[in-house]
Amino acid sequence: MNFKDLLADDDAVSPVIGVILMVAITVILAAVIGTFVLGLGDQVGDTAPQASFSFDYQNQSPNDNLTVTHDSGTAINAEQINLTSSTKFDRITSGTPDGNYNSTKSFADMGIEGDVTAGNSVQVGNNTFHDSTFRVVWTSESGSNSATLQKWTGPDA
Repeated sequence: MNFKDLLADDDAVSPVIGVILMVAITVILAAVIGTFVLGLGDQVGDTAPQASFSFDYQNQSPNDNLTVTHDSGTAINAEQINLTSSTKFDRITSGTPDGNYNSTKSFADMGIEGDVTAGNSVQVGNNTFHDSTFRVVWTSESGSNSATLQKWTGPDA
């Protein structure tokens, strides 16, 4: 065996294969770093809860009343759930309005402390809801995500 011939032999790994391997490693590193930079890995805890709400509409004079009840599903922080409407509404407590009309109120603003669990309900009223749309909207703690959990439309909407 001639060692001079062995050291001078250039038939080992081709430089082309070395370049291909370096490009592949660079692409993989760029994909991993890009995922973290764009924040794609940060969305794990911002998924909408699974909860069911029901609406009980009562057409009464002088005000229409709507009771929104959490029927089943995940307990949700009252600060993260809003009741929004196409018309302004007022919270009803002990059968009387509180005098603070808005088109959006959180469940915390309507008297629920802590978590909204199955059986919790809020009652709202105004002069007319027959052509209104109400939505129960969840917003993540960070405020980056939101989802409509339930929707109700009046009989004439």
